[in-house]
Amino acid sequence: MTNWKTAASAVALGLCLAPGVVQAQSLEDVLARLERLEQENRQLRQEVDSLKGAAPISAAPTPVAMSTETEPAATPMRTVEAPVPENDQARAAVELNSGQFISRASDVSYRMLDPTTHTSRKPLMLLDARRQGDLRDGGVYLGGAITALANYQETNRNSKFGYLMRHPTSANQIGETASEAVLHSAQLSVTANVTPWITAYAELLYDPEQSFGAGTITAVSRNQVQLRKGYVMFGDLEESPYYAAIGKMEAPFGLMDTVSPFTASTVWHAFGGLAWGALAGYSKDGLNIAIEAVQGGSQFRSLATSVEGTNVPSRLNNFVADANYTFDLGGEGRDLMAGASYVHGSAYCHGFPVVHFNPCVDDNPAYAVYGQLHYDRWTANAEFAKTLEEWPGTFNPTPPLNQFAASKVSSWGVGARYAAELAGQEVHLSTEFSTYVAGPKGSPWRRQDQLVFGLAAFPASHVKLFSEVVLVEGYVPLNFLSGGNLGPGVSWSDADAKTQVLLVGANVAF
Repeated sequence: MTNWKTAASAVALGLCLAPGVVQAQSLEDVLARLERLEQENRQLRQEVDSLKGAAPISAAPTPVAMSTETEPAATPMRTVEAPVPENDQARAAVELNSGQFISRASDVSYRMLDPTTHTSRKPLMLLDARRQGDLRDGGVYLGGAITALANYQETNRNSKFGYLMRHPTSANQIGETASEAVLHSAQLSVTANVTPWITAYAELLYDPEQSFGAGTITAVSRNQVQLRKGYVMFGDLEESPYYAAIGKMEAPFGLMDTVSPFTASTVWHAFGGLAWGALAGYSKDGLNIAIEAVQGGSQFRSLATSVEGTNVPSRLNNFVADANYTFDLGGEGRDLMAGASYVHGSAYCHGFPVVHFNPCVDDNPAYAVYGQLHYDRWTANAEFAKTLEEWPGTFNPTPPLNQFAASKVSSWGVGARYAAELAGQEVHLSTEFSTYVAGPKGSPWRRQDQLVFGLAAFPASHVKLFSEVVLVEGYVPLNFLSGGNLGPGVSWSDADAKTQVLLVGANVAF
């Protein structure tokens, strides 16, 4: 269709090429012709619009509108769809605008960003969500979660609070009481199901209370956003039980879950790994096997090997292997998972004094065994992990602490949770005990025990309101646990320190 601008261009071109015509016609005649062409063009556009039965379609895309969400599967955000026009060019524009670009799946986001469940198996859980239809092929999903806390803490040792959901140093808690109303963490995730066989995942994390940055929780260095996890996965569990992933991800070591609504198990604090690596897995008929080649040097959490006597992560010389099997106990919601794991290089390889991310003296492997029971409304966890060699840094060569020999490191935990129903809402009641053992009997860094009583309510499937009472015995921070920062023969670890915590909070995913 020729509009008035095109007609005007043609007229102008004709005038340039034929000066005789210009002489024969006055300027008034030319303007009159242009006016008539414009009127004809408006009439033609009105006729086309009346045939289409819709307003004219502009070249700009229509706004994206958020749709409501249908659970359990996600409802994508769709762009506003206009009636299909007869014109091919306009039809292509509408098809582009009505395509499915960005979606949300709050239940999947909650499971992926929840640090209390499937802790060491998030990549497999994401593939399983695709298999179950919770995520569609070809979709891009945005998700997030925010956890806010208010708590009160007491200790019997000045500025020694053993609660591990905060870095236990005097930069965080002063005196014998502490209280907070804070944002514990904020997360944002992007999942792109590029093809049925390729999935990309990235997760941003803001966590000032557990950041390794210097200073207090208001320091700029601790108020940074990091790419906590990110990987590309290859696999379609509908077609094949094999899958693979490359990137930054949790190590498939142990269970690392907790039945508590917020506070992580001591086993996770001691052995929960996060690293660069390449993962290969198998999942079928209850059997799950995962092997990860891990980047060497000091990794982000709980994994380290020596690279020619340094902590430079320049070689794939570490690995993790895990296998578990789920037994069907008869009936929906009744099963038992049992598994075992091995890591070639745990984080317990540093010499004295112990400092995060220092080079290893020698590689120190570790193993884990674990089980998880689901029986109707009950969930129970049990887990044990231990290094194969002594941790060199647990020996302080300075008297009088040199009487304590270097020790292997172990951690274990047991817990149970009951899912009740109260006033039409699901409510969880939980109890969990876990411990960390890093020294021989009598040493100040012998152990740190944690007992958690939890209560959680779910006003929505992706919203958790919770409260906990946490009792901690022992004060054994990883850095300088056997001394080296206060003076010769002194350790700031304290086996007789006690901490009590009362907290409430909310975890909201979207």
